[in-house]
Amino acid sequence: MNYRTKMVFFLLAYFVSNLMGNQLSAQEYGYLSVEAKAGDGIIILLQRYGLHTQKCNYDKFYELNNLYHNQQLHRGRSYQLPIMVYEYDGRSIRSTIGIDNWDQAVSIQEYNEGMHQRGLQKADYRRGGALWVPHHLLECIQAEASGVLTSSNVLHFPVFGPNYSTVDIKSRRLNNKVYYLKSGHGGPDPGAIGSYRGHQICEDEYAYDVTLRLARHLKSHGATVYLIVEDPYNGIRDNEILLCDNTERHFGNTRIPSNQLTRLNERARIINQLYRKERQKGKKDHLLLSIHVDSRPQHQRQDVFFYHYGRSNTGRNLARQLHRTFKEKYSEFRPERSYNGTVSARNLYILRTTNPPAILVELGNIQNDQDLQRIIRPSNREALARWMFEGIAGFEP
Repeated sequence: MNYRTKMVFFLLAYFVSNLMGNQLSAQEYGYLSVEAKAGDGIIILLQRYGLHTQKCNYDKFYELNNLYHNQQLHRGRSYQLPIMVYEYDGRSIRSTIGIDNWDQAVSIQEYNEGMHQRGLQKADYRRGGALWVPHHLLECIQAEASGVLTSSNVLHFPVFGPNYSTVDIKSRRLNNKVYYLKSGHGGPDPGAIGSYRGHQICEDEYAYDVTLRLARHLKSHGATVYLIVEDPYNGIRDNEILLCDNTERHFGNTRIPSNQLTRLNERARIINQLYRKERQKGKKDHLLLSIHVDSRPQHQRQDVFFYHYGRSNTGRNLARQLHRTFKEKYSEFRPERSYNGTVSARNLYILRTTNPPAILVELGNIQNDQDLQRIIRPSNREALARWMFEGIAGFEP
């Protein structure tokens, strides 16, 4: 084959390759349509499919269904979700939807695997199923979870969810302080389980919501905050019923181990690694809060109480300061009822193996109907976070 003939074949192959690429990038898709269930609102419906932490998904949902903000959904009626449905080409995600970005493709793959694992996507897209491409992963400009400075006094944290991602910086008084916030359980372990009006109540969801709210208060005053457990699909939620799921991840977007000891080891390792990094930067004030919901006999009502490691004077002093704060808040907002929370030492793994001074907070008894109100009501979860913030913000180790 002479040179001219080779060039003709090369140009022909190049033309066909580009033509196929253009066809792939222009491949047709539709939007996923689902029926609303009893009790579904827009937030709950989008939450079920991991779409509720990005504002652009709400905007697209309103547009697709010709709805206005917070309009009521009707049970049994079909609604289009901001999820594009492609027929997988058998080669790759990038060739199927016509993109070049590797990280974007990985995120789409992880989303599909998560939906299939939860039973929402009946077939794996690689085995004859459809490829789901959520609107925000293809069309929205995403900010980093660590926070993007949008003005001199405003930060954007997508981890807090679409309604809370914008954080006004009220002061810089916590600039040199570092907080490690660990909500209990998560991933394969829901923690304690209760029941409220026929709904399952999982400890990890409510502990995480309070933890996010506390983190937001700390961020608004310039603190460095690390969330040891994060959920890419759930930000701060103003619902009474927080759906149980297993979508939480460890800091760094790693899977949470199912074995309890392995999980605790991993969390201690992450915290201590972050602690060393911040110490090298010269930051000296560090605190760790582990936030849980207890489970005790149904008749036993309890107030918020605190554990510290017996050999940590700083941990004990922090627990006592939080205890005083809660006692003062009860006197102010619940004068008809005394506060009976306690402070005690316990040899808990996460308290004794981590470097920062640490306490563990129990928010209430998940089995007790009255205690449940403390975590079920969004306004109460916000109060818990605000009171904890007030207790630790002024604390000097």
